[in-house]
Amino acid sequence: MSKIVAKKIVSKKIKSKIETKIESNIESRIHPIIIYPFIHPKDTRHIRALYEKLIVSFANNRKYAKPITVINRQTHYANMRWKYDERNKKDFSDFRDVCVEKHSRVIDAWCVDTCQMWLAGLGAAYDQENSPGDSYWIIPGDFDYASEHGDDVLGILPQLPNVVMNHDQDICLGEIEVPLNSSKQLIDTYGTYGLLYNWFPHEAQEIRLKTDKPRTEFFAISHSFLREVLRQRWYAYEQTIIILLQAILGKKRIHTEKLGKISDLPQGRDTLSAAMQQVERTERVLKLFWRERNQQQADWSERFKKLDTQSGQIRSAALVILENLLVYP
Repeated sequence: MSKIVAKKIVSKKIKSKIETKIESNIESRIHPIIIYPFIHPKDTRHIRALYEKLIVSFANNRKYAKPITVINRQTHYANMRWKYDERNKKDFSDFRDVCVEKHSRVIDAWCVDTCQMWLAGLGAAYDQENSPGDSYWIIPGDFDYASEHGDDVLGILPQLPNVVMNHDQDICLGEIEVPLNSSKQLIDTYGTYGLLYNWFPHEAQEIRLKTDKPRTEFFAISHSFLREVLRQRWYAYEQTIIILLQAILGKKRIHTEKLGKISDLPQGRDTLSAAMQQVERTERVLKLFWRERNQQQADWSERFKKLDTQSGQIRSAALVILENLLVYP
């Protein structure tokens, strides 16, 4: 090895050690990321409660980075171009100016769906100058935070990133309390877990021991695990399931936190069409993830055909059950 090459290698090692030392000296912080409702609510009490009762409390606390709010550009144009409802246009514009931009940094992004909004927010937060001890916290904006139990939930929510940052967890899931026969519970019981046990039976058992809400929109994730997740394929739908599979496969530490009673469903249940779509999305994502992990094996095609046939039967049975319970309760 030449002296020049040896010097370059030593120089790179020294530089890496210096960068690591600088990074480790940065104070660990929590990065709140609010996912703005796709449809701007006509009644802004709930989203206002989120900002005024929770986000405002971060303002003078050095533990928190400045919150990020991700707004889908479709949401922007749907409200700003309404020709026949100038009041709604003004309400959206005023709320964004007075509440959202006042208390957070807004990221306007064109997104296929909510999970892509997560990617935009998490990616933007990760790109900042951060510490290995940081945690990144997703907060959905379309829940009824001004409801009877809203204050209690807002008080519990900060435990998610605190658990990740202070108790050496890779991911912390927030579990909302839903009625036994609610659409969310039915979808997870007959659709999500049925499909998970088909495509990833061993991992599904471990996930089931951790949570019965594998599609939760409330979670916080560590800096190191987020780095791994961002390097993998990101899905526009049902990304929580993929993150949990990656966590189990990577032997990560998973914690769950009970949040209490809160809902994002105005009537308390999904329509049959919405429920069917969620089951179909889950199946599609699991198929893609399975193929990605198994297509290097010689017999993957035959195994896939068998699992695909079983998956179709599970999906069909789940849709029949959902129809019977949602349309004819």
